Amino acid sequence: MESRLKLPDKIYFKIGEVSRILSLETHVLRYWETEFPSIKPIKSKSGQRLYRRSDIEVLHLVKDLLYKQKFTIEGARRHLRSLGVDRSMKEKEKRDQTNIQITLTALKSRVENLGNILERFEKKLLKA
Repeated sequence: MESRLKLPDKIYFKIGEVSRILSLETHVLRYWETEFPSIKPIKSKSGQRLYRRSDIEVLHLVKDLLYKQKFTIEGARRHLRSLGVDRSMKEKEKRDQTNIQITLTALKSRVENLGNILERFEKKLLKA
């Protein structure tokens, strides 16, 4: 397989970014989504595809299997299944969701604390 991908420190990537990172056309990425069940970008409210790091890693592996190792689509699909990619991707997605929930909960708490601080500051100003 190719060398490890170095991805920017982001959670989500738009299709154009993934296209540049992997040197693939966007229509190829969209086609592979239909052929490989483990590639499931989420869609934003505006309908844009948002790929997670795990999606990009699978796409990178698919590219290697198809272009370098000369697998057929079906052969690559079977190979990914044999590696347990579908299972491990689902586990990664669950971990990602948990991490996002933890981050959002912490962020909510900080915002509430800032609101309380501002409220106290406002009361002091009104007393003065």
